[in-house]
Amino acid sequence: MTVRIALMLFAGSVSTIAGQTDSKRDSSREVFFDATARQTLYAGPGRREPAPANVKEVLIGYFGPNEASDAQDSDMYRAAILAINRANRGGGLDGVPFRLVPRWSDNTWQSGAAEVVRMAYADKVWAIVGGIDGPSTHVAEQVVAKARLTLLSPGSTDRSVNLANVPWMFSSLPGDHLVAPVLARAIASYVGGDPFLLVSSTDHDSHLLAVEVGKSLFQRRLAPCYHFEFGPGQKDYSLLVDRIVQADVRTLVLIAAAEESAQVICTLREGGFHGLVFGGPGMGSRKFLEKADNAAEGVIFPLLYTPAKESDSFEEEFTRRFGNRPDYLAAHTYDSVSLLIAAMRKAGLNRPRICDSVRELSPYKGVTGTIRWDSLGTNCRPVDLGTIRAGRVICASEPHMPDDARFRSSRR
Repeated sequence: MTVRIALMLFAGSVSTIAGQTDSKRDSSREVFFDATARQTLYAGPGRREPAPANVKEVLIGYFGPNEASDAQDSDMYRAAILAINRANRGGGLDGVPFRLVPRWSDNTWQSGAAEVVRMAYADKVWAIVGGIDGPSTHVAEQVVAKARLTLLSPGSTDRSVNLANVPWMFSSLPGDHLVAPVLARAIASYVGGDPFLLVSSTDHDSHLLAVEVGKSLFQRRLAPCYHFEFGPGQKDYSLLVDRIVQADVRTLVLIAAAEESAQVICTLREGGFHGLVFGGPGMGSRKFLEKADNAAEGVIFPLLYTPAKESDSFEEEFTRRFGNRPDYLAAHTYDSVSLLIAAMRKAGLNRPRICDSVRELSPYKGVTGTIRWDSLGTNCRPVDLGTIRAGRVICASEPHMPDDARFRSSRR
């Protein structure tokens, strides 16, 4: 990095000697088209097509595990069902009930894509909610781009999904580019000039977030003393934990999926690591809380859902019906389905007009707060910090360096 900076400075001095002005050189290097700053709208046909006659049900696709799949991600499906039921109690769409059409495959890139195709062309849904993460959302996006069908993802923070500039694509979660700076600021506030570790999984979503966190840390002139990576799906983390403990630091940044994060933290605490752990948004999920249990106490992470007065009825109904509180993924799924229903009520049964309405409804007030689209269809609302106290996710202020000597590194 030092060499690159030196070369850039040298190049600037040569251009001055040659008589080239800085402004001329800068203009020659300007990007001629910045897709991230341009809102891409669908400009094709279809908006004038009338709604079909004799519709008995308004179908909304759901690309994710459902109750029958016996997956831990079924809370998202349950929240979608609650939104559908609430809309039907309110009269559906001019008296026609809404119905959720769930389809899923654990083999996302092969049979998963086929399931999205079936929703779009065989089931003929009017919009799709999904997927549950970055990879499944990428798969669904490729289908809706050709099917001209609105896709609203409640489970992906992968910024590249929206950078594809598909006008049918929306993400209700703030992207990694908004999550990472908040996490980096908290890390910088806590560690000061002390060494810290970065540990990350190599799965798709964790890798992208780790890259964004690294960029944000670099902007603050911070870098981990070590960066350990591990592959997803491991069962034994004892060797990784040994390396973490031997590094003799009091701060760990752990970027991994919820279940893997829980397993690593449990093994860490058993191995004698008592320092502060920072992590990704997945630490606010029910899956993480149940797997990590007491080991999760005090972790710091970006908070993507804070229950408020607007979410009271949703929280109460979800807890009463399913026996557990909804996490940020369930809450954003509920908002995603509710937003699509509001768009259909405004636009009628017309795919391009539904997409237009989803965009026009921004800012949308939901149980997760305000959903406000940027030019690429990502929710650009601010992100707060969260922590865990007595097994509950709560808001957190930025942590400060501790005075307790047991947290201090022996390197100081």
